[in-house]
Amino acid sequence: MGGDHGLSVGSAGERLIQERAGTVERAERFYRQQVLPALNEQMEEFVGRQEMMFVSTADALGHCDCTFRAGPAGFVSVLAPGRLAWPEYRGNGVMASVGNLVENPNVGLLFVDFFKDVIGLHVNGHATVASDVEMRRDHPQLPADQVPGRRPERWVNVFVEEAYIHCAKHIPRLRKVTAEERAWGTDDVRRKGGDYFGAAAAMLGTLGR
Repeated sequence: MGGDHGLSVGSAGERLIQERAGTVERAERFYRQQVLPALNEQMEEFVGRQEMMFVSTADALGHCDCTFRAGPAGFVSVLAPGRLAWPEYRGNGVMASVGNLVENPNVGLLFVDFFKDVIGLHVNGHATVASDVEMRRDHPQLPADQVPGRRPERWVNVFVEEAYIHCAKHIPRLRKVTAEERAWGTDDVRRKGGDYFGAAAAMLGTLGR
């Protein structure tokens, strides 16, 4: 949505398309009834028990990236109704999301509960990045990772501007796997997916021509 709550909810593009599609009244009702400028208690509780989220960012030129983050319930910490944070680990070294946030702090989060309530929550806002040392100094209550030897390198802080429901329609109900079926924190190339989509093999083939 990306609206400025000091003026109105919803972007100029949204308003334009609503006018063309004849959905202004329906959209206004949604903005009025569902879009909040911070998390309410129900939203805080919802975030606190989620084990996954989708993160969307864009660089200064508007080139977009959408990624996935997961961890034990509570891996996203609600620091205040208008602020939440999550840890960033070593990963593949690309740092696409954090790199985008350095250029463009706007961020969109989507939490989806596929297992219990089958509902979603959008959180839009702007972000800052801080080191693990800095975050734990200012917020000693942050959870510690239970995987031995694994510590966050940095944290992303999101200052909430919009929070609203993603309706249950078409969200599938899924089954949780057991802990033995997952591989939290693994460095095993095969268990991480290896070259599942054949990108590395294709590049090697191109270089070999």
